[in-house]
Amino acid sequence: MPFTKVNFRPGIDREGTAYDNGGGWFDCNLIRFRSGRVEKFGGWEKLTTQTYLGTSRALHNWLSLGSNLYLGLGTTSKYYIKDGDDFNDVTPIRKTSTNSITFSATNGSSIITATDSSHGAVQGDFVTISGAVSLGGNITAAVLNQEYEIATVPSSSTYTFVAKNTSGVTVTANSSDSGNGGSGVDGSYQINVGLDVYVTSAGWGSGTWGSGTFGSTSALTANGQLRLWTHDNFGENLIINPRGGGIYRWVENNGTSTRAVELATTSGANLVPTLGLQVIASEIDRHLVVLGADPISGSSRSGAIDPMLVAFSDQENELEFEPLITNSAGSLRLSSGSLIVGGVKSRQEIIIFTDTSVYSMQFVGPPLTFSVNLINEASGLIGPKAAVVDESGVYFMSYGAFYVYNGTVQQLPCTVKNYVFSDINQGQAYKIHAFTNIQHSEVGWFYPSADSNEIDRYVIYNTQEKIWYYGQLVRTAWLDSGVVSYPQATNDGYLYQHEIGFDDDGSAMTGVFVESSDFELGDGDTFTSISSVIPDIKFLQDQNSGTVNIVTKVRNYPGDSLTTESTAEIASSTQKKDIRARGRQAVLRVESNDDQSNSGNVSIGWRLGTTRYNVKPDGKR
Repeated sequence: MPFTKVNFRPGIDREGTAYDNGGGWFDCNLIRFRSGRVEKFGGWEKLTTQTYLGTSRALHNWLSLGSNLYLGLGTTSKYYIKDGDDFNDVTPIRKTSTNSITFSATNGSSIITATDSSHGAVQGDFVTISGAVSLGGNITAAVLNQEYEIATVPSSSTYTFVAKNTSGVTVTANSSDSGNGGSGVDGSYQINVGLDVYVTSAGWGSGTWGSGTFGSTSALTANGQLRLWTHDNFGENLIINPRGGGIYRWVENNGTSTRAVELATTSGANLVPTLGLQVIASEIDRHLVVLGADPISGSSRSGAIDPMLVAFSDQENELEFEPLITNSAGSLRLSSGSLIVGGVKSRQEIIIFTDTSVYSMQFVGPPLTFSVNLINEASGLIGPKAAVVDESGVYFMSYGAFYVYNGTVQQLPCTVKNYVFSDINQGQAYKIHAFTNIQHSEVGWFYPSADSNEIDRYVIYNTQEKIWYYGQLVRTAWLDSGVVSYPQATNDGYLYQHEIGFDDDGSAMTGVFVESSDFELGDGDTFTSISSVIPDIKFLQDQNSGTVNIVTKVRNYPGDSLTTESTAEIASSTQKKDIRARGRQAVLRVESNDDQSNSGNVSIGWRLGTTRYNVKPDGKR
């Protein structure tokens, strides 16, 4: 009997059963489709040995007029600007205490208690101490005068930290440490850290339906909700905002040794919002836009977020927000929804998402400055980072479906929709991070699975081939190539660059596979015997020792469990492999055979062609 070609439709289809989807692919991990063919994901490597503190959920890069390449990185703990190999801490200062801090230590303990009236700190905050003198023993001036992460906050006037020397080694007080640090101790407190998990009881409109008095709300605060940063350039300077917190500016000319400063307190600032949910710099008309700003109240800002208010500065002046007939500053309030979730810049408009609707904001000039049009009322944004701009439109994840806006809002046909949305941890949906990979015509979303509180999976839509695929990968933030040569992403304190080789930072990329739906080599009534396989696999690098596995599984009825009948190791030189498999239905699985112990099998890329099986009828029993 001649060899039978086994071809499958590109993309993953999980909307039906494995049998119902005959002729398609059913499951995968760390693969993509290119020109309809399966190939292994590109690899990744650490971009620097330097690490950052906290969980990163925001990346932004830009090139200065002096050709300096900067990367802004916001975490749950701090905000950094990477210049070269260094992560420079530019986190704003919330409060400075002068000559007001005293210390106490206990013999045999490394815990230092600091007393500072109305310090305003929360656990995990950072304070830089200066001007202290020795407590008399091991707790020297050098130990005290440095940056510390606050360990506990027993009261509004005290907090504790773990003493360390300048090398970061823990120091234990002795019986001589009886002083208080002197009378000239200063403390610079960085803005409060945010949460690393989304708490449903925190933030605007929290609580169950019908609880509390009618129309009551809960205040949005930066440190009481998941820490999400937004950032954008206004000229060469960087405007940053922790969601629900203040608006800050880092001035490029001042260098990376200086911190970002609150915009509202900057010299020349006039009615700048003190709080916001997101900042965006409109590109053509040059306005600073604050989504979810605190409104003007008399001659100042109210200090309480209006979650549907959009405020914008005067043209070319991010410090002027007072609406005057002589400028273009102003504000407008959206009406559909209860909360602005996020926004993105798209060509000559800003797309704003509420929890229920989509708006288009466009510059129209005086006297209105901006017009806002409601373009959809049936598809809110699932999380602040769940929308991304591609050359073909604005792609976003809503509650239960994916959409694209390219003049109108359209739901994307999705062959993995039920699979993905039944797998999302809805309680942590604010962590969802949309991304693009322009090199491969991909838009995607990193999301936390149902069994995880942190991002651990992704789903991708190929905009050119209009197909879907998914997998497992922990990436809390992503930045596409453009200003940089390769996409960059964050995880576990490191910055990675992607599409580099085919390995996992010098180690084997594990768990790479694609698996077909059930297919019938005969008429489905009789059993079929498979005696050999002819592979068609192109290895993407010249490494003759690289291999992949072709796994053949069978079952007799759709409700049966799959049985692995054969695993054939395939090298570039393999012409044919004898196997033995028998069943009414078969499943083809191709998996990487990366092996960290075998250097020849690390960084092996491959692309799947047309597999052929040698089959023959084998009766009805």
